[in-house]
Amino acid sequence: MSAAVDKVPPMRSMRVLRIALLSAILTVALALAIGASASAATVIHFQSESLPALEAQLHKHEVHAVTFHPTPVPGHIHVSMNDGSHYTVVYAAGEQAQLVALATADGARYAIATVKPKAAESTHHTLRYIAGGIVIVVIVVVVTVLLVDRRRKLGEREGDEETSARPAERT
Repeated sequence: MSAAVDKVPPMRSMRVLRIALLSAILTVALALAIGASASAATVIHFQSESLPALEAQLHKHEVHAVTFHPTPVPGHIHVSMNDGSHYTVVYAAGEQAQLVALATADGARYAIATVKPKAAESTHHTLRYIAGGIVIVVIVVVVTVLLVDRRRKLGEREGDEETSARPAERT
């Protein structure tokens, strides 16, 4: 195998290495570009608009879809236009029925968003974690006390052995 490697001129192997590196860089750049364009396409920016302007656009059949968000007061409407632009319009709660009728009459789709109440956070898991932490602390304290007591007893034994091993001093 070393004979085959020796036959390859060094300039050719460097050229192959450069081409492989360049293709890897281009592949990564292409993947990043596709990912960035896909994430940028999903973000919708709503521009503010007035209620009379919305009504005029509904009469001209320029509105594709309307979504009413009645809460929090005052409510707001997200408007999607046929040309792809998006607007938000503030409205009073009493005007919603009139605006729904106007959107329906002019052929725009509409939806009324509802607020989903958040589920109450369960304290069961929190209490379980607290109890587990207490158990771990108790185990650590018990192990520490046992180790300290064992060292103390070993120290006493060594002290007793040293005193019994020494010959008695005569005075």
